[in-house]
Order: sequence, then structure tokens, then C-alpha cells
Amino acid sequence: MSSLTLAQLHPGDSATIVTIHAEEALHQRLQALGMRSGKRVELIRQAGFSGPLQVRIGTTDVMLRRNEAKKVTVCKA
Repeated sequence: MSSLTLAQLHPGDSATIVTIHAEEALHQRLQALGMRSGKRVELIRQAGFSGPLQVRIGTTDVMLRRNEAKKVTVCKA
């Protein structure tokens, strides 16, 4: 199992959230969206030119900026 950030995944990859290294406001927002340690996430697609990432948590799709995705450490199964 390798540890990397959500921003390093490729479309179609699934991983488990290990931890979120973000300031309090962003941390709370990500948790409100369902991002918690132990949750499975799947990268659906990446917008070009450093655009946002579409991430699926359970049945919910979330758009994240790349700099936000870099703060979420995941473990690829």
C-alpha cells in the first residue's frame, strides 16, 4: 500500500483517506462533504490546465481544487 495525496490519483483510481492536513475551515468543509479518515474515495476526472478534480465519496460527487486535494493523504489499496 502506497501513501500519496488525492491530487496524485489518476481518473478511475480508488483510495482510502488516511488524514487531512488542512487549516480548520477547510478541514471542517471537507468533513461536511463526507471526507473522513477510513472513507473510500474515487477520482472520477481531472479538469485540464490544473483545474478542479471530481471526486466520488460514496454516492456523492465533489469538485475540489487541486491545492485542496493535495492536503488529503490517501492510501491506494
